[in-house]
Amino acid sequence: MKLLVEGEISNFKHNSRGHFYFTLKDDQAQIAATMFVSYAKNVKFEPSDGMKVFVKGTVSVYEPSGTYQINVREMKSDGVGDLYLAYEKLKKELEGLGLFDQAHKKPIPRFPKTIGVITSPTGAAIKDIINTITRRYPLCSVILYPAIVQGDDSKENIVKQIKLANYDNLCDVLIVGRGGGSIEDLWAFNEKIVAYAIYESKIPIISAVGHEIDFTIADFVSDVRAATPTAAAEIATPNIDTLKQNVNYYVDTYTKRIKFILEQDKLKLMNYDRRIEAKNPLSILSHKKELLDKNVERINTLIYHIMMQKKHEYDMVKNRLELNNPLSIMDRGYSISSVDNKIVSDATMVKVDDILTTKMKNGTVVSKVMEVKVDGRK
Repeated sequence: MKLLVEGEISNFKHNSRGHFYFTLKDDQAQIAATMFVSYAKNVKFEPSDGMKVFVKGTVSVYEPSGTYQINVREMKSDGVGDLYLAYEKLKKELEGLGLFDQAHKKPIPRFPKTIGVITSPTGAAIKDIINTITRRYPLCSVILYPAIVQGDDSKENIVKQIKLANYDNLCDVLIVGRGGGSIEDLWAFNEKIVAYAIYESKIPIISAVGHEIDFTIADFVSDVRAATPTAAAEIATPNIDTLKQNVNYYVDTYTKRIKFILEQDKLKLMNYDRRIEAKNPLSILSHKKELLDKNVERINTLIYHIMMQKKHEYDMVKNRLELNNPLSIMDRGYSISSVDNKIVSDATMVKVDDILTTKMKNGTVVSKVMEVKVDGRK
């Protein structure tokens, strides 16, 4: 027989296999309770001591001790909404897994060319977003990825559109969200699969769910959380009026700076002109030319004296060579005799019957030695 029992949880244990063991009590009585993992996995919140709950199950007898216990098949909270408890449970789980860490947040580009919006095509959110983007930054285009944002199929549809936007890779940033509503209306953005789709997106995501007071799991996972869809559009775009003011400011600042630099350079040039005029460059050039002409004259004179000296030295060497030239001696009536190509300088170098070659000024005489006399002796 199935029973519905209300009570307060105490001695709660969640073992490693996923089973729940606890005691259910009120002011007058208590009973042991067991909830096996096949049923416990469907509970959307983490039970704890002191929590008031409604449980539905069957009664059985625990034979070793002979005590009654309830085998729980369903559990709902009493006093605190199930969705809120489920929200806190998932938030704690994903935070523990690091999905909210700042290190994973991607920067939002300053000047996006294309913004993708994942929301209902008929809701007020898309109108607010488009109007804000058009007003602030008309240079940017918008791509709408229409999504179901409420109801049973909404979580799968939102995940599908996030993946499609990443596949298309046409957008610089994505705005994911919807207008305000109850926690039930916004629940798709508290689903685990939506949280992981946002976390795994290669494109930066700005969450824009509900009103300023609404916080969803998507807000914590996304790269930037916006209080409203309009605020998301403002975060995603620069203000073109501000950009124009900045451009005008920089143009004015740099124009003044350039004028100042030009004035300073003009003063420097005027100072250079004064210095040049004071030094009279024409007279400087004339003086340098005079020095150059004098140096050229000195060099020419030096070259002339060196050449004359070398010519004198040459003439002296030439005369000495002429004096020592045996042919010059022949001009004075001398001759040169040789035997076997050896010049005869001594009578003892010649023998009878030697062939004697005698070179004279105008020819050569070849003769045979008939007799040799040395100092009058034969």
